[in-house]
Amino acid sequence: MAAVKVTNENFEKEVMQADKPVLLDFWAAWCGPCQMLSPTVEELSNEVSNAKFCKINVDEEPELAQQFNVMSIPTLVVMRDGKVLTNSVGVKSRAAILEMLSL
Repeated sequence: MAAVKVTNENFEKEVMQADKPVLLDFWAAWCGPCQMLSPTVEELSNEVSNAKFCKINVDEEPELAQQFNVMSIPTLVVMRDGKVLTNSVGVKSRAAILEMLSL
């Protein structure tokens, strides 16, 4: 399943009500490191079935970025049952992302 675009409107349904761990990828179109990370997140979203992958564009959803105190991008946040488990700033390897998800 491809990564889900998350907005203020669908955040509750897609993230807070998810029945498995959720990886939030905070990104922007102008961000070089975000463009480097994006294919890895998309690849994992199609391969990993026991986690959900969501992308949040910080330019389009500044309120969500502020809610998660995103100061630099890319920022990855892992949530489960509506709670933040871990977060990380910068480009991460595939293995590091899987480790964040505890998979």
